[in-house]
Amino acid sequence: MSGNLTEGDLVQFLDSKGRKYPVVLQSGKEFHSHSGFVPHDDVIGLPEGSKVHTGRGQAYVVMRPTLSEFILKMPRGAQVIYPKDIGPILMLADIGPGVRVLESGVGSGALSMAMLRAGAEIVGYELREAFANRARSNVEQFLGADALERSHVELRDCYDGIDAEDIDRVVLDLPEPWQVVPHAEAAMRPGGILVAYTPSVIQVSQLREALARSRFFAEETVEVLQRGWYVEGHAVRPDHRMVGHTGFLTHARLGAG
Repeated sequence: MSGNLTEGDLVQFLDSKGRKYPVVLQSGKEFHSHSGFVPHDDVIGLPEGSKVHTGRGQAYVVMRPTLSEFILKMPRGAQVIYPKDIGPILMLADIGPGVRVLESGVGSGALSMAMLRAGAEIVGYELREAFANRARSNVEQFLGADALERSHVELRDCYDGIDAEDIDRVVLDLPEPWQVVPHAEAAMRPGGILVAYTPSVIQVSQLREALARSRFFAEETVEVLQRGWYVEGHAVRPDHRMVGHTGFLTHARLGAG
């Protein structure tokens, strides 16, 4: 999406301290903060990145959020996979236009949105109706209703089996992904890719054992750590805080037999 800000756009107000406040622009509404308010009508029609002021003189920059920013602020019913892991998952699973994905453990839809924006077609398995509804709502809010035509979430347990056939990718965010390995083996096309996100190394061990007993090969497990840097003039050093362990990413290819 590009161009001037319009009614119905999801935007964020960014203050001088870097704090971000998500808002859906609606004519007649107002954005309120501790330092005053800004009428939405004063924002609608402005170029993205414009600076606006409250009646008390507080400045805010208004822009549309990136997907990464939206994921960190969006309504959620479950813990999300964070952007630092979503990017590598897209690469490890080789997600692209027209790729058919079976995603189990849809949660609040963070990973679904990234795969849909990359052009994938998703069948999602989710046990909890509230989570499935939240995921659909988040997808629609950020990507629009058209994206839902490529995303179909079913209320079912992936441990019981996979109905779909000739699936290109299986992406799992489940407590016991090793239970899905035989089902994925039967449902996927040869050469397909399985990726599983698991928080604990014990889960990794059991998953790798299941993969070793199957037709999957080229297994690899990685962990992604994110460290920012403080840069001010010539003063450059690593940040004291970082996003460390969140989960392990295990991926493998399916052989023909």
